[in-house]
Amino acid sequence: MYFFPFRSRLLAVAACLCPLTLPAGAGDWPQWRGPDRNGISAEALPAGALKNIGGTVEWKAEVGTGFASCSVVGNRLFTTGHRKGSDTIYCLDTRDGTTVWSYSFRANLGDKFYEGGPGATPTVEKGRVYLISKWGDLFCFSASDGEVIWKKQLREDAGVRIPTWGLNGSPTIVGDTIFLNAGTAGMALNKSDGRILWQSDEGDPGYSSPLPVDLGGTPALLLASGKNYLAVEPLTGKRIWTHRWITRYGVNAADPIVDGTRVFISSGYNKGCTMLEIRGTQAETIWKTKHLRNQFNGSVLINGYLYGIDGDSNEKASLKCLDWKDGAVQWSFENCGFGSLLAIRDHLLVLDHTGSLWVGPASPRGFEPASTGKILEGKCWTVPVLSHGRLYARNAGGTLVCVGW
Repeated sequence: MYFFPFRSRLLAVAACLCPLTLPAGAGDWPQWRGPDRNGISAEALPAGALKNIGGTVEWKAEVGTGFASCSVVGNRLFTTGHRKGSDTIYCLDTRDGTTVWSYSFRANLGDKFYEGGPGATPTVEKGRVYLISKWGDLFCFSASDGEVIWKKQLREDAGVRIPTWGLNGSPTIVGDTIFLNAGTAGMALNKSDGRILWQSDEGDPGYSSPLPVDLGGTPALLLASGKNYLAVEPLTGKRIWTHRWITRYGVNAADPIVDGTRVFISSGYNKGCTMLEIRGTQAETIWKTKHLRNQFNGSVLINGYLYGIDGDSNEKASLKCLDWKDGAVQWSFENCGFGSLLAIRDHLLVLDHTGSLWVGPASPRGFEPASTGKILEGKCWTVPVLSHGRLYARNAGGTLVCVGW
């Protein structure tokens, strides 16, 4: 572990970790899994959505091959994709889908066993947009016009090792610091100029995004490496605890879920999930089961119950509900198969792998879809986003749709 400590930032980092929100406007979705990083939208389900979740496709845009989700601030949407040897970040006007600005840079497609393209979602904070490519290209843009404020190539500038499917964890901003899932236990940079504050040993990271949390009064950053889930001190990168978690191909990709001092982790390839109780530097296993296997899209926690997609993209998958306390399965809904899950207050919205939406109340008694609707063709693995009353969803080929009701 290489340390570049700045102890004067300790109180600032601790203050920023709780609550886990960015200074975004109501209805904004400025980062991967939303303002609270939990996959739950605080917006009310739009009128008419329960009757016709497919709504009306108000516009379409082509953003290139990839699996990055969207970030939305005000009437600007940010996402990224690959086309003809280049990755491109797009800033779109949410009112009509027109391109406000874009920026392209050379990149490999990286299509090993799938379509390829970028997987990390842009992060928007205080008028700037932060993007990391699969290959370690890190950018800070002006959100208004796309001006490059600074950039780094992490392989060349910091010796960061690129895992099998590239760097797919989205940037996390806390205070003045950018946290990345790079190396075996993350890295931190100054958001103003990209200066490295600390970085972990060379080795394969996992594919999750850094998650800032407060564990019983202790500020921590949760990450997945290729072999572990772990927590580090945000200020220095020093490990707090490590939980061995071996998933086939090193695909530890789903973000953990935290409630109090308990941490839920899950992965696919028949690995399963576990609940950890954190006591200082120890992570004690409370329960473990194979009944909820999140390959890469995470679950959500609502009123004491976990809801998530169980299974891999190449097999029959299902939507499941587990009790947070003991992992007991409450129900399994197999009709929608593999896909991604977004919670809208106390409702579940699934975009299945074929491009159909399913919506219904989140209840431990069962999932009863109020409506379904087709909005996309092609492979759909990327979690959709609800922002300011509109839903944004994309497929692997890069067709992005805006759905309204």
